[in-house]
Amino acid sequence: MNSQDLVLRIEKLNEIGVALSAEKDTTKLLEMILEGAKGITNADGGTLYSKTEEGKLKFEIMKTDSLGIALGGASKKPIPFPPLPLHDDSDRPNKDKVVVCAVLEERTIRIPDAYSATGFDFTGTKAFDKSTGYRSKSFLTIPMKNHENEITGVLQLINAKDEITGETISFSHADEHLVESLASQAAVAITNKQLIHAQRKLFESFIQLIASAIDDKSPYTGGHCERVPEITMMLAEAANKKNSGPLKDFCMNEEEKYELKIAAWLHDCGKVTTPEYVVDKSTKLETIFDRVHLLDTRFEVLKRDAEIDLLRKKIAALEAGKSFNGLEREYKEKIETFEADKKFINECNFGGEFMSDELKERVNSISRYKWIGSEGKEENFLSENEVDNLNISKGTLTPDERQVINHHIEVTIKMLEQLPYPKNLRSVPEFAGGHHERMDGKGYPRGLTRDQMSVQARIMGIADIFEALTAKDRPYKKGKTLSESLRILGFFKQDNHIDPDLFNIFIDQKVYLQYAEQFLSPDQIDEVDLSKIPGYILPEKREVQVEYGYKKAA
Repeated sequence: MNSQDLVLRIEKLNEIGVALSAEKDTTKLLEMILEGAKGITNADGGTLYSKTEEGKLKFEIMKTDSLGIALGGASKKPIPFPPLPLHDDSDRPNKDKVVVCAVLEERTIRIPDAYSATGFDFTGTKAFDKSTGYRSKSFLTIPMKNHENEITGVLQLINAKDEITGETISFSHADEHLVESLASQAAVAITNKQLIHAQRKLFESFIQLIASAIDDKSPYTGGHCERVPEITMMLAEAANKKNSGPLKDFCMNEEEKYELKIAAWLHDCGKVTTPEYVVDKSTKLETIFDRVHLLDTRFEVLKRDAEIDLLRKKIAALEAGKSFNGLEREYKEKIETFEADKKFINECNFGGEFMSDELKERVNSISRYKWIGSEGKEENFLSENEVDNLNISKGTLTPDERQVINHHIEVTIKMLEQLPYPKNLRSVPEFAGGHHERMDGKGYPRGLTRDQMSVQARIMGIADIFEALTAKDRPYKKGKTLSESLRILGFFKQDNHIDPDLFNIFIDQKVYLQYAEQFLSPDQIDEVDLSKIPGYILPEKREVQVEYGYKKAA
């Protein structure tokens, strides 16, 4: 080899080294290592092995150009050979295998001709040659050591070719040194990727640990933090595929998708500070226990007092020689009223979507009943706090309790903004912190409008709402069916709560059904009539509106 050829090969080696450091995909990285080694030595074939934690050498890629063989790696074709153990069942080193010996002795092994080599078992190689008509001759086997001097794998090259004649020749000392340099760079690159992967896995596991802790904190929100990322990514993928319409320019690469997924996992991390008594409030009167049972007892006291009053009046009537038939009727009417009111209060105790003023006035009327309390004094039947709770219009939380719940998003943003994110995750606080904002600026915590929010944050807003509507584990309601959930989501759209374009994609692309088939129970997946979803216009009608200049569907 002349000096000019050596310089060219060194330059090629440097190019490969730069490319290795930039490559993020592990499979492509392994391909580049093997192809680079074959290229600078002009080898016909080669195999790349990785060293496993179990002390074996795993076949990663096998290539032989003249035979058209390409297994493993990017080819996706499986390699039909089991990993090579470094030691046998008796823990003796398997040094009769060249690649194993290179690892155990931590040295490069160069063999001019396998058929005349001694000390190694080439039975498998010869059998391969016999079945294919190939002639395996020269071998160059190099262990790959990383920056900590640990062997991470092995490169084995086969049959160096003369660049002019094409004949099989031995690998040279220059080949050996060049490939050792490449192997060293390759090992470092692989180790770096493994470290990055390990850190990423640790990061994701920690995030999922927080999400699981939040879900486990309450039996009524279990799975929420796990399901929201799923529906978020489903809607994001659907929006990402749109090549027409208002969101045709929206596009996310893999790193941006990963960023959104992390934000979805962390969207409720502030709930670690939310008191359980608020999160778990399954009825309006619940505190440490459900106070409706106290009210049931008070009704029994009212009934007892009514009975005592009846008996006293009977005695007085007997003493006065009067009839007491009317007293029985009056008593019966009182008992029926108390029973009806007791049933009504129990029904009011369960939160719903709406409570009319008429029902609230009935609660107020019942509250004015008088009864003798625990201290022997006459009191109103219901305290002010009990009236306020029973008259909650929607759900089970009072305005003060709702504020406690809502505060979780401010805590979420504060927590997330304190983390030192790498460049590819810097939008996580904005994505996660915007899922309670509204398109008209009436949301919280910052009152952002649609134009002030990223598409990703708007995606999470729809995901959070739809998961809550269909969830089967909420304290005050059953999981709604698809048709019910889409109907309510339509009202959210009409009320400028959610993004109208994403709302259309959610329904057009049947994201709701994709989610339902994975996470909803069969009884929730009912027939959906798209024409009955408020605010939704079929795509063909939307196109007609635009074509004829009608007001475009929002």
